[in-house]
Amino acid sequence: MSDAQKGFPLPSSVKVVPGTEEAQAAYPYYTQFQPGDDERFWFYNSMHFPEPMHHFDMITAEAAYCALGSFNTRVHVLPTTKGIDHRVINGRVFIGGVPVTDPAEIEARTAEFQQRAFYYYEHWEKLYDQWKDKMKALIADAQALPTPHLPDLEPIETTHTGKGVAANHELIDTYRKTLEGYFRMWHHHFEFLLLGYGAYLTFFDFCKKAFPEISDQAISRMVAGMEAEIFKPDEEVKRLARRAVELGVDQHFTDDMDIDKVLADLDAVGNSGKEWLGELETSRNPWFNVNVGDGFYHYHRSWNDDLSMPFAALPGYIEKIKAGENIERPMDRLVEEREQLVADYRELLDTDEDRATYDQLIELAHRVFPYVEGHKFYCEHWYTNLFFNKIREFGALLVEHGFFAREEDVFHLTHYELESAIVDLMLSWSSGSAPIGPQRWPAIVEQRKAAIATWAEHTVPPALGHVPDVIDDPAIVMLWGITRENLDSWLSDGTSDPNELKGFAACSGVVEGTARVIKSVAEISRIQQGDILVCQVTNPTWSPLFQKISAAVSDIGGSMSHMAIVAREYGLPAVVGTGSATLKIKDGARIRVDGGKGTVSILDNEPVLEDA
Repeated sequence: MSDAQKGFPLPSSVKVVPGTEEAQAAYPYYTQFQPGDDERFWFYNSMHFPEPMHHFDMITAEAAYCALGSFNTRVHVLPTTKGIDHRVINGRVFIGGVPVTDPAEIEARTAEFQQRAFYYYEHWEKLYDQWKDKMKALIADAQALPTPHLPDLEPIETTHTGKGVAANHELIDTYRKTLEGYFRMWHHHFEFLLLGYGAYLTFFDFCKKAFPEISDQAISRMVAGMEAEIFKPDEEVKRLARRAVELGVDQHFTDDMDIDKVLADLDAVGNSGKEWLGELETSRNPWFNVNVGDGFYHYHRSWNDDLSMPFAALPGYIEKIKAGENIERPMDRLVEEREQLVADYRELLDTDEDRATYDQLIELAHRVFPYVEGHKFYCEHWYTNLFFNKIREFGALLVEHGFFAREEDVFHLTHYELESAIVDLMLSWSSGSAPIGPQRWPAIVEQRKAAIATWAEHTVPPALGHVPDVIDDPAIVMLWGITRENLDSWLSDGTSDPNELKGFAACSGVVEGTARVIKSVAEISRIQQGDILVCQVTNPTWSPLFQKISAAVSDIGGSMSHMAIVAREYGLPAVVGTGSATLKIKDGARIRVDGGKGTVSILDNEPVLEDA
């Protein structure tokens, strides 16, 4: 009990930052901590929500956990775990799993799981092809939604065709279809995901029992070297870099370039420039429909909305191409290493039965694993970008009618409040009187804007409540890296070497260098060549930056987190799930990353002075 006694704070002990009480109370009631929550274990989901949440952006947690829980609990019926509950305090999202502990219930759920999940495993390729068709249709539906607007008078055609519906009805219809599509997208997102983790975790558990000395990293390397759509955007940037060199327009791309000027100059230089711009358009649709973040915040814009991320990578790629360096992912090496590892460990098995089980499990893991990353392009990126841009259109309409000053202000309203503001506008348009919203919303928006800024200055504990004896939710273990061992490490904070951090060994290699502590997407531009990236979490769309950094360290994440997967695919030394690297390592400090052992050593925590 000693760990529990000294352990994490109880939810009831975490106080709302003074002056932000009204902003906290505005989050939906079902996201507020409840009296019974002190009896449960919660952890801060800094992987998906590393920054304080705008009130509208909480829909990204709500829709996701509605879908995740549905598939865990009632569709695929995972035997030992149900869904995830979420709470928000001071803008930070905490989540808690719902374990199944009754042996009789586990047995009953196992029987259901075998009927349901095994059907998916048996028909994976066919069902995944259907899934892509569903997602592309959903994206097309979102793209076809009309831009919300209110004319002064209805067009005469409304009368002469007997349409029988006025423009203000289309506002609420479009808004509700926008939300419906977003919630539906998250159901598609989780249709396969937990089965992908489950297949890998089953293989992982088999290897741990069969080969007691095997490392987590060795097992994960057995599924490396995969093709997935989420890597395609970075491949397109590399393609554009090669075309720039081939067409002789590479001199336009420099570290301090003005992107608009570059585009204008290329358009003016003749056929070679115009040809490269044509190549850019080919890449942009659809591959630049990726966000600079992980798709959970409205301000993590897509590459198509802001070209600075892909363009920032072009000079580095161009320089390496001209120097004759290979800029591709080391696919051949990864596949060769993967096949060799699979064969070597197979030879260690003693029985035909074990070898048959091993063959079956690794074959399944290879079949399902590309989905674990591939779905992100369609869901968190392409679709979510469409969704937030549609909400911006409603923001622009409300700005036009005086509800607030900027279209981005719309994201300070919850999705319920936005619907009420739309109805307010519908009523005023229909009656010809002034809407109420312009008197109500500006002060609330300013208050919530201030709260977000205040919350950003406060740190939160990594977890709350009672530490569970066992954690066997495949997503919590494989994605977030929350294990009992990790929690014990977090709880022992201060009793071990303060200059040594332990995490998951994501990708081997030892690197010493300057730490660049990045706490938000907005700070990415500070990364210099050779820096070691230290962040709460990263995602595959940061891949173009991996040519600059020499290693990576994260606060949160397990062996199957996106950062761990991407690091392995690019051969970048990495340690994930350290718990507190962004708090303990100063920006500019000198550190050593050992991606094989899963350790980060602070060699000199005083920032290295940079040349002016």
